[in-house]
Amino acid sequence: MRSTIYYKFILGYFLFALLCIIFINTWATENSRQTIMDKYSDKLKNEGTAVLSEIETYSVFDMELKNKLDSFSDITNTRMCLVLNNEYIYDSAHSMNNSSSKKTEKNPRKEFENKHISEIKNPTVYDGPIYGQKEKTYYSVIFPMNNMACLVISTDYSNITDEINLSMGEYYILFLAFFFFSLIILLLFTFAVYVPLRKISKAAREYAKGNFKYKGLEKFNNEDEIYKLGMSLNFMASKLSDIEDDQKKFLSNISHDFRSPLTSIKGYIEAMKDGTITPDIQDKYLDIVLFETNRLTNLTQNILTLNSWDDSPMHLTITEFNLYEMLKPITDSFEVKCKRKGITLDVSFSTKAYRVSGDKEKLQQVFYNLIDNAIKFSYENSTIWINISDKNDVIFVSIKDSGIGIPKEGVGKVFDRFYKTDLSRGKDKTGSGLGLSIVKEIIQAHKENINVISTEGVGTEFIFTLKRKK
Repeated sequence: MRSTIYYKFILGYFLFALLCIIFINTWATENSRQTIMDKYSDKLKNEGTAVLSEIETYSVFDMELKNKLDSFSDITNTRMCLVLNNEYIYDSAHSMNNSSSKKTEKNPRKEFENKHISEIKNPTVYDGPIYGQKEKTYYSVIFPMNNMACLVISTDYSNITDEINLSMGEYYILFLAFFFFSLIILLLFTFAVYVPLRKISKAAREYAKGNFKYKGLEKFNNEDEIYKLGMSLNFMASKLSDIEDDQKKFLSNISHDFRSPLTSIKGYIEAMKDGTITPDIQDKYLDIVLFETNRLTNLTQNILTLNSWDDSPMHLTITEFNLYEMLKPITDSFEVKCKRKGITLDVSFSTKAYRVSGDKEKLQQVFYNLIDNAIKFSYENSTIWINISDKNDVIFVSIKDSGIGIPKEGVGKVFDRFYKTDLSRGKDKTGSGLGLSIVKEIIQAHKENINVISTEGVGTEFIFTLKRKK
């Protein structure tokens, strides 16, 4: 669990929330407090400046000045004091509670931490204990006046504290909103990313076990990169499943193709050894043993050839040659085999002057394999057509028979190694199922194309291209 990406996201999410809380309780709190203190400082300075401009014409403290100061204190919701010769001569808090102008007995020199009135030249912020109180309950600004006098304007610290708390409440509301919004993002991530990734991870584990039939990636609700990854993995599993099936078929086919001649060889040798086959007829059966041995040799050689092409690109010796002159000996070599089945080879050239660029020896193998394949599966007394034509610089070769044909489901597999249709298994006793695979490998090595057209019971046509040299 702890190693999963989801656990890491959850852990990161709560660590981020913890950092946000620490941030709010440190930097945000201090920043908010300082901002609000500066705000009240500016407010008190502005109000004090306004009051001084109104009372600077007064030379003595009288009832009119007291009433004006009471009015200002009431309007600005502040506490105002006048200090003369380090003694309070007016305190709005006492004036509001008692309708007298009795001056307080407190000594402001102690109140202002031994800061003498004469030392205050400009409006000065003071947040120490004042008005005889031991704790800081007021936030004050001291304004110097003439004649050793000063004006003190104060606001209750509870006003500042309430505003700081209100500001911090806004921070916490913003944090909670962001927290829940992040939670929604996390849930969306869970269903949009993590759940599909878990499916892909599970599918990968199943495929690693060899279970390529696992279908856990079939249902995806979107078509993003994760969907494409899942579909790619699904496609890979499908191909691996096909490869696994091909391997099983390969082993089955090669086992069959090796077992049959080996069984014949073993049977004939045992029969000759125990006297069942008498010496006077042994030559006949020795020819059969030789034939089966040659077939095994050819099969082994074909397998080695295909494997060598798998390991490294096929080496081609490219030359220029006359196609007709190359094909004539090949068709002549099939004369005896064709006569046995009464088959006619109909070779048609648009011109006998075609010159081809390619590996002559390997292209001879292509023609030999395709013609041999056509003879095997043609009916007796039928015709095989070999037609060669051109268009621009491309030569088209067609080898067509009127034989048993290929079932529809087998047309796409005829070039697979060891593939034999059910119809061909009874007719092709000598084939290995590798001839057409070799043909396709050679044609593709020349960077040309080969196709097959077939109808069951009607016949088969192989068409491939070659490069023409003018």
